[in-house]
Amino acid sequence: MEGIVISAMIVLFASVLQACTGFGFSIMATPFLLFVYAPHVAIQINIILSILISVFILPKIIKDVDKKLLIKLVKGSIIGAPFGIGIFLFLDVQFLKIVISLLILFLTCLLILQFSVKQTSAKDHISGGLSGMLTTSIGMPGPPLLLYFSGVKIEKAVLRSTTLAFYLFIYVVALGMQITFGSTNKEIWFTSLILVPVSICGMILGQWLFKFINQKVFQLITYVILGVTGFYLLFSSI
Repeated sequence: MEGIVISAMIVLFASVLQACTGFGFSIMATPFLLFVYAPHVAIQINIILSILISVFILPKIIKDVDKKLLIKLVKGSIIGAPFGIGIFLFLDVQFLKIVISLLILFLTCLLILQFSVKQTSAKDHISGGLSGMLTTSIGMPGPPLLLYFSGVKIEKAVLRSTTLAFYLFIYVVALGMQITFGSTNKEIWFTSLILVPVSICGMILGQWLFKFINQKVFQLITYVILGVTGFYLLFSSI
């Protein structure tokens, strides 16, 4: 019961961020759910709830989706996803978390220093590929997209809607691959079902808060989320 209560608090906060920013759920939920559950359980709960969130929010903001960019991200993720499932099945997740945390912290520092990236088709595909790999391996597609989109200064409404549309695709792919090649059980589905109402409450609150967030505040939230996530992944893996 204690685990469910802690999980509900994590999911509520992460759902608010997801609805408010378009990227907060997996970045915040997965690392902290690892405190409560085994890695494969935490990752799959995150993926199931992320699919629900995307389905719930996307119809309301689909008009802002950058369709050309979305197609490039999807193409890249199709290449990256199989590599991720190999990591999920065979490689040390702790080592991967350390590498990701150092990368996140390094790139966050660059963004705070107003480092900018020129958007190109190749970089769109690469960010999609890295996101696909991280989704199927540790259930966290957010860091590559968030870092890239922040660097190219994509407007917040387009960022939120395009990432949510991409997440719906890649999370379904990731869940299918993990069920096929990995493992799933009743605990994962039962816990996810219990946390659904909490996710919905968080999404409603997050959509309301989105109206009051301007671009500068949005960028500040981005930096804080990346910094917290990077430090957490690093210290929890050492």
